[in-house]
Amino acid sequence: MNSLRRRLILLLVASIVGVVGLATAAVISVRGGGPPPELTVPWIAQQMEMVVRLLPGPIPDVLRVQFADHPVGGKVARAETAMLNDILHRRGLDFPAVVNEKTDEPGQIASMHLPDSRWAIIEVPHLKPPRREWLVLAGWISLIVAGATAVSVYFTSVLIRPLEMLEAAVSKIGSDGVLAAVPEVGSAEVKATAHALNQLSSRLRTAMESRMRLVAAAGHDLRTPMTRMRLRAEFLDDERDKWLHDLDELDRIADSAIRLVREEVNQDAVEAVDLAKTVRDIEAEMVSLGHAVSIGHLDKVCVRAGALGLRRALRNLIVNAATHGKACRIDLAAADNRAVLTISDHGPGIPPELLNKAFEPFFRVDPGRLQSIPGAGLGLAIAKEIIERYGGTVTLENRRGGGLEQTVVFDAV
Repeated sequence: MNSLRRRLILLLVASIVGVVGLATAAVISVRGGGPPPELTVPWIAQQMEMVVRLLPGPIPDVLRVQFADHPVGGKVARAETAMLNDILHRRGLDFPAVVNEKTDEPGQIASMHLPDSRWAIIEVPHLKPPRREWLVLAGWISLIVAGATAVSVYFTSVLIRPLEMLEAAVSKIGSDGVLAAVPEVGSAEVKATAHALNQLSSRLRTAMESRMRLVAAAGHDLRTPMTRMRLRAEFLDDERDKWLHDLDELDRIADSAIRLVREEVNQDAVEAVDLAKTVRDIEAEMVSLGHAVSIGHLDKVCVRAGALGLRRALRNLIVNAATHGKACRIDLAAADNRAVLTISDHGPGIPPELLNKAFEPFFRVDPGRLQSIPGAGLGLAIAKEIIERYGGTVTLENRRGGGLEQTVVFDAV
């Protein structure tokens, strides 16, 4: 967005300054060459005619005529000289005249040979540039640039306002994937954009709620037939244990699905959580349950999250490592205003091509061993949902020498 804003501002400023600069250059070019000969030479001829008519009497100062014994030196302006002599001849004045360029400054001087052998010297009108013309030009260009920049910034802001609204709306997408409400105010285009975003948000919210209701209802409705099947299995003699084992697995799946929905709906308040203390509490709980969990290096660092939700997410990750990885170690480091929690295990790891699927619901590395370890395959999905809700990230990576490393990163407070 900032790049687009800068490009538009630069484009508008360059366009305005370019147009005004070309116009200024044209004016300076015309002004620098002085008025055309068609305007000045007839005026000079008229002045010389008046001088001739007034001689040998006094010449008024208003004519600004000087007399010399010889014409002014300098490069002869042939076109102006020919034009002046032609006009004088048509007026009946057959006196030689010459127009010369000034040697020390821009401009011209006309000289005419008088009957008394003197030369009448008259300066040709010339528009002189103002003093310090480059300083004046620099000030003129500076004013143009300042004005063009102000105008460009204003109109660029107006042009990209709908894009800024889109950017702001997308940046405010919550963990449930729903856009925040956008006020429908401003120009017609801005209102239309805001209305479209609000409609999209409403449809997303409806779809999310429908999905959650469907999962919750399916998980809840499974409980009744499973209870009936469990009662009937009690009266079976053959394969009774297998029936009960399968029913336990179905019960875990239904319970995990309901918990996943609850994690999206019931979100606890965000507060500063002592991550090191939380890790110690979970480690003590896991050890008491018989899991091989140990703590390595722990830095004292706090993060902003829901205490219960964060505890549940970390417990799921640690249980996953301790169960599938045989044993795990937890390390917590604080660096660059971030809290980095690492959970390392000693298990077989996950094939590289399946690492991206590990957080998908009901995922298992080996479907053929679905029943070997209790669980519905939703632990990592729930953990990822909670961690990302509070602005964190969780990644998986195979360790060198075997084992899996789960890394959780939060902004420290």
